[in-house]
Amino acid sequence: MLGWVDDIERATLDNSTFRTVLFTGQHTQLTVMTIHPGEEIGWETHEDRDQFLRLEQGRARVEFGQTGDSADETHEVEDDWAVIVPAGVWHNLVNIGDQDVKLYSLYSPPEHPGGTVHETKAEADAAEH
Repeated sequence: MLGWVDDIERATLDNSTFRTVLFTGQHTQLTVMTIHPGEEIGWETHEDRDQFLRLEQGRARVEFGQTGDSADETHEVEDDWAVIVPAGVWHNLVNIGDQDVKLYSLYSPPEHPGGTVHETKAEADAAEH
């Protein structure tokens, strides 16, 4: 296939891994994620890439910070909400509900090696160190 075509809602809701890369292009990458109740993506920044996230299921708190020290803004989001994280902004997403958060994310440019699958957050953290 020359591009990526699929039912993004189904692909997101069917995902059971912490992170799976579905598509990697020259300028954009698509991942799906599952964040269990009480879990989080983790406080991070991407200096050279923007990120778009869309929740298909669940409730979360999104945190933004100007520095790595603390959050300057927090926002509660749920099904069908979208978040854009500009390059250089510290951020985190915390599942504050009682069901899994299911989301998809677009990175521009790509963040992870094509084909990456992280079954758990611990596996993702280990791969990033």
